[in-house]
Formats: sequence, structure tokens, C-alpha cells
Amino acid sequence: MPSIGLALGSGAARGWAHIGVLRELERAGISAQIVCGTSIGALVGAAYAAGQLERMHNWVNTLDWQAVINLIDLRMGGGLIEGSKLVDFFNKQFNDQGIEHLAKKFACVATDLANGNEVWLKEGKVIEAVRASIALPGLFTPQMKDGRLLVDGGLVNPIPVSLCRAMGAQIVIAVDLNWNLVGRRSRISGDGNEHPAQSVSTPSLTSNVVEAILGRFRPTSRNPQSAGNGSDLPSMLDVLTTSLNIMQLQISEGRLAHEPADLMIRPDLADIAAMDFHRGGHAIEAGEKAARDMLPALRKLLNLDAKS
Repeated sequence: MPSIGLALGSGAARGWAHIGVLRELERAGISAQIVCGTSIGALVGAAYAAGQLERMHNWVNTLDWQAVINLIDLRMGGGLIEGSKLVDFFNKQFNDQGIEHLAKKFACVATDLANGNEVWLKEGKVIEAVRASIALPGLFTPQMKDGRLLVDGGLVNPIPVSLCRAMGAQIVIAVDLNWNLVGRRSRISGDGNEHPAQSVSTPSLTSNVVEAILGRFRPTSRNPQSAGNGSDLPSMLDVLTTSLNIMQLQISEGRLAHEPADLMIRPDLADIAAMDFHRGGHAIEAGEKAARDMLPALRKLLNLDAKS
């Protein structure tokens, strides 16, 4: 069988869908040898490469909004969230012996803030590499690594197909979390209710609480068409994350046109906001369904029809 690489894309809280994709592939007997991730894809990919996917699955299923808030350490300067609580948590949960000692070949993408270059992190401490890859500008503070100030890899390579190829993958399965976010028909807000079509998401529970702590919270308009008078604008985090969604979608389309994957898995995550980390169960189910739907095509690609 050819070597299989997984390119796990960026997407903030929607990234919990990667867990569902990976679990479904493993249940089908399809295991990748090479795992590459950007941003949240780096976090989930590292757990998978370490053989700790089920442990992460169990942890994500315990998250409620209060647990998410407890992992947030606010600061002003470089980003709203320092990230040290998250790093400390994962250092306690996982034995980080370095990328070189993971059970699967692993690498992740970050962006050099000084020059905009794409940086491939393939050695050293796992959590340091992941922390750099997830440093969403404006939200997480940048990560200093090897003399470079690094931020989220989604700025340059949201779905790291090219990195998978460079690592030796003959077949690349890519997971795109952001394909249907722009112009989506509806979403479910943090209150659990479905709301009419809109191009800017209503705030999740997490973004509401962060805004409240910062003293900047105000209710968000359900109708973006009426947001022109300055009093009903979306929250700061909604504007930031929606803008980044649009940017990463455009970058993904351009890069995939020149660096196509052999198979694309696209979970339907339009109803999950970027900060809805407490809705892991829903994202995981969406990932499982998307992977399950693509299994016939994947088996054909891998010449596994006789075993299906």
C-alpha cells in the first residue's frame, strides 16, 4: 500500500472534527503514516501521531464553556490569550518526548511574523511546535521558537498538502474545515438555537465571556444588514475570526489549485463558530460522517475495494 499522508487544516473550534475523521478512518482500517497539520489541525494531528487520539477524544467530550474559559489566560500585548495554561495542561496530560519520537511522522506549519515566510516545524518539543502553529493573530500571543516569532500557519498554508508531499506521502488525504463558511445559510449560536442566514456569525458562549471580561461586550445583531448604525456591530472576536475565515478560504483555494490532494474530506461545520470549543461532540460527529461518506472513494483510491 502506498504511504498515506493526512493534511489536517486550520479552523479553530471546528478542528475537533479532525478527531471524528481520524477515528472513522481507523475504524475502516485506514491508518496514515504521515500526519501534517496547521493550527488546530496541528494540535489534533500531534495527539494522533502520539497514539493519544482516544485520550483527546475523551477530553474534548468533557469540555463545557466553563472548562474552556478556565484554559484562557488573558493579557494585552501581542494577543488576548497568553496560552500558557493550555501549554501547561498538555504538558501534564501528554509525555512530550519530541516530534522525532512520535509513533508517526509529524510536522506542522507556522508563519514567521517578521517576513511572512512559511515555516515547517519537524523537530523539537511537540507542544512548542503546536503552540506556534495555533497562534491565531490577535487572539493568541506569538510563539518565539529558534529565534523566530511565529504565528498561526493558516496565514500561509491552511491545508498543508505540500508539507505532506515533502514528508514523503504518496497519497494525501486533506481535511478542509472552512469550505462552506462564507455565505453559509445558517448557524447555531452559543445559546443552542438556530438563527436565520447571515454572513457574520453570532457570538459563541466563549467569545461572549471573553468580551465581557474585557469590558467590550454588547449584544450582536441577528441581522447584519442592520449593522450600519454602529450600535449593533458584531463582537470584536466575531469580526476577527470571520475575517480570518475569509482569508484562509481564499488562500486554501489558491494553494489547492496548484497542490491538490488526492482526496478531500469536508465536514459540514457551518453551524460551529470559531470559538465554540465547548461543542466538540457535534464537530466530532460531523467529522465522522464526512469521512464515512468518502470511504468508498478512498477505498477505490487505495485499491481496497476487495476488502471493503
